[in-house]
Amino acid sequence: MPGRKPPKYIQIADGLRASIDAGEYGPGDQLPGETTLASAFSASPMTVRRALDVLKADGIIEAKWGTGVFVRQQFAPIRRHGIQRLARDRWGSGASIWSTDETRELVVDQLRVEETAAPTHIAAVLELGEGQTACLRSRRFVIAGRPVLLSRSFLPQALVLGSAITQPDTGPGGTYARLAELDHAPVHFREELRVRKPSTNEVELLELPIVSPVIQLVRTAWTAERRVIEVNEMVLDASVYVLDYEFDA
Repeated sequence: MPGRKPPKYIQIADGLRASIDAGEYGPGDQLPGETTLASAFSASPMTVRRALDVLKADGIIEAKWGTGVFVRQQFAPIRRHGIQRLARDRWGSGASIWSTDETRELVVDQLRVEETAAPTHIAAVLELGEGQTACLRSRRFVIAGRPVLLSRSFLPQALVLGSAITQPDTGPGGTYARLAELDHAPVHFREELRVRKPSTNEVELLELPIVSPVIQLVRTAWTAERRVIEVNEMVLDASVYVLDYEFDA
């Protein structure tokens, strides 16, 4: 209803957020304890805890076990240009699609490339027959020491066998440039996304507060013959990404 006050825990979260924005608490500073905050806001410790969970989910504060709650170092958002980054004139010229989004150095600090039996839902999309395998490229991307993205890319193993796609370094232009050299260039993409809670493994790999949401983004790539040649399952830290889609009417 118009004029109705938000719940008490939201009011507390907004108050703490305003104090942080005003510089009362800077990066690395410890916030007062739950009991002190409960007294200051005339609320129960449980209500204060819910307010802190809101700020943790937004990536503003973090809890350190046995120590307290601290203001996180603010991280400049990554603006992901969902359409421009996949244009052929980028990867076709040898540029990384990630360079469309970021000027900061993007590091892959965990990388695994292997032949594998694809999960059932992936095998169905790739139209893999019985006994046919996939090439899996699994990576963790880090910027300024902070994990921001997990990526699992599946391609038909028989199609990419012997190419640089099966190697850690795919070369200039990445996977799509190598597919073009194999006469299987992607010409159409679809991206599906949703926001959800992270799994325990994703919390660990992305170093997230357990209450922080993630963006699950699944990209499917087709050739001109309408063959699916890649399914890429990505998990993004929702607190650091802005998804930007710009196109003409």
